[in-house]
Amino acid sequence: MMTKKDVLFPLMEYKVTVATGTSEYSGTNNYVYVTLVGERGASERTLLDNPGLDLCRGAVDEYTVRSSAPLGRILLVRLEKQRYWVEDNWFCRYVTVTSPGGHSTSTFPCYCWLVGDVQVEVREGTAKKQSGDTLPQERAHRKAELQERQKIYRWQHWAPGLPKCIDAKSEADLPQDARFANEKRSDFERSLQFALLELSLKKLVIKFGKSWDDLDDFKRIFWQLKSSIAEYTMQHWREDWFFGYQFLNGSNPRMIQRCKKLPSNFPVSGDMVQAFLGPNTTLDKEIKAGNVFLVDHGVMDGIPANSIRNQKQYIAAPLCLLYEHPDKGLIPIAIQLEQNPSRDTPIFLPNDPPLAWLLAKMWVRHAEFQVFQVLSHLLSTHLVVEVICVATLRQLPAVHPIYKLLSPHLKYSLEINCRARTQLISADGIFKRVVSTGGEGLLVLAQRGYKVFTYRSLHPRFDFVDRGVNKLKNYFYRDHVLMLWEAIHKFVSSMVSQYYSSDSEVEEDTELQAWISDVTEEGFVDAPQFGLANDLKTREELITLLSVVIFTSTAQHAATNNGQFDWCAWVPNTPCTMRQPPPTDKDAVTMGFIMDTLPDISQSCVQMAITWHLGRVQPDAIPLAQYAEQYFTEPEALRVIDSFREDLKEVEEEILRQNKGLELPYLYLCPSRIENSITI
Repeated sequence: MMTKKDVLFPLMEYKVTVATGTSEYSGTNNYVYVTLVGERGASERTLLDNPGLDLCRGAVDEYTVRSSAPLGRILLVRLEKQRYWVEDNWFCRYVTVTSPGGHSTSTFPCYCWLVGDVQVEVREGTAKKQSGDTLPQERAHRKAELQERQKIYRWQHWAPGLPKCIDAKSEADLPQDARFANEKRSDFERSLQFALLELSLKKLVIKFGKSWDDLDDFKRIFWQLKSSIAEYTMQHWREDWFFGYQFLNGSNPRMIQRCKKLPSNFPVSGDMVQAFLGPNTTLDKEIKAGNVFLVDHGVMDGIPANSIRNQKQYIAAPLCLLYEHPDKGLIPIAIQLEQNPSRDTPIFLPNDPPLAWLLAKMWVRHAEFQVFQVLSHLLSTHLVVEVICVATLRQLPAVHPIYKLLSPHLKYSLEINCRARTQLISADGIFKRVVSTGGEGLLVLAQRGYKVFTYRSLHPRFDFVDRGVNKLKNYFYRDHVLMLWEAIHKFVSSMVSQYYSSDSEVEEDTELQAWISDVTEEGFVDAPQFGLANDLKTREELITLLSVVIFTSTAQHAATNNGQFDWCAWVPNTPCTMRQPPPTDKDAVTMGFIMDTLPDISQSCVQMAITWHLGRVQPDAIPLAQYAEQYFTEPEALRVIDSFREDLKEVEEEILRQNKGLELPYLYLCPSRIENSITI
């Protein structure tokens, strides 16, 4: 029987679409209920149950939700999942709500797992700072979301003297929202098993644990795991120009610096190197002209060396002087293998006995392996981004514009870092098995690097200026990075301007200030020289910081990670360990001594396998700016994203144009090859 109330307030019908995730096991056969929460009240609690199957993987299902009265603006969508027979987790991408009469449609981005009997409330997609929420329901939701997240995502010290990390003993301790998608997890584990299987077969074929007889023997482990640049490396690694090239465009392109004055502990005289300079010049003239460069691995001095299968390994802390020759390019002209010169620490020169000079360069490349893996890669990208990720999850609600901006660039960072800590750099991990700094040395090296680590060094423009390398030729890494930085900075600036119209709005955003405080006072608490303030006073400070974060998690990680296999697969070019001490007598270096020094067969196979596993193209890779999750829904923000994509398209075209005709291309920083976050 119709009541007076029904006449006054006819039943309101809202059209609701619910999108289920597209990855494996995203769908569910559990009960799912939806309730719309508006300014004026809530709808009926509605079971999502159409004829046939609901909420299947990739489905976008449509339902009708009724309310006895107009709800006004819809503030929240409440999703509830209840177990039916067996637990079946569900991943919801988004919900849309169309008002009665179809006058307006609102999108509610979700992008999270519902695990167990659980209730999740999702905000409408318009990005809002705390000051933009005026209703008690909105403010209460922000507060409750952060309180819950701070219980789930906690800080811990992985080791003293390093950035803090997520409180998780392994990836299994992470919440489902921070875990790899099932396909990625399966691929990650299968690829590692494939690489290690090939390694095992090689060791059976080539006699496990035996030293090589000759450098050409390393070709015997080039099986299915290959790349064109790795094969080019195999052919040219002995050449001085190629050695110099790797400081510019290899996996560690941020080590080289201009030499304004020779270090007091590197007594190279002009006479020593005169023969390697251009005509009518001297070493002093070339230093003043800015054509002499230094790579100093002093951070390696005294690092405890690993012991592998009860055999002591060895470490050196080389200094390498390089010269930008007018005809030959950047070439090494002097190498000293220890920091303190002595009778037993000769300076190696290009006109020394060929094997002595070759071994000296191998020692430099061995130091490069340690520094790029531990400092340039692990510390300067993975651990930095993890700090930002944890602070973002703890301090910024999902509706906050900075959360929406950063979230796609932080995806999978927690799981890949947990896996690194348990599988790669742990006390019994892969580094301990094959790398000369494995075990204690790795930790000491990371701590040393962190002591002098600075926020300024993460800013590419400052980095190039501080190292004095703005005029180096054929420095493709620098040229491509500057194009990418310009595009990223423009994107971030445009996005920040959408939500902060003045410096005072930055200062008054209490959630943003809590975020930067968490970053500096928790995440980077033990970095005495880091130099990032614990508050944000201006829009430009915010824009710069966010640009650094996105650059680090995308372009910089690609530059250090993606070429690992190319430069390390040919083991003599970048050996992971050394089994004999550095030579003290140039004339005593023989091929036998070199082979006894380089990694043995087992170590070489592991080096090749793990660098392939870590450096390969990820099959589920999401390229930079191709956002799989659409956190922003406002037309203005979407236009900014489209403009960013257009800018990156121009960068890609310019990089391809520069590489046209090059015998040795540099393509790691093509935007299409840069992942949107650190996933490996």
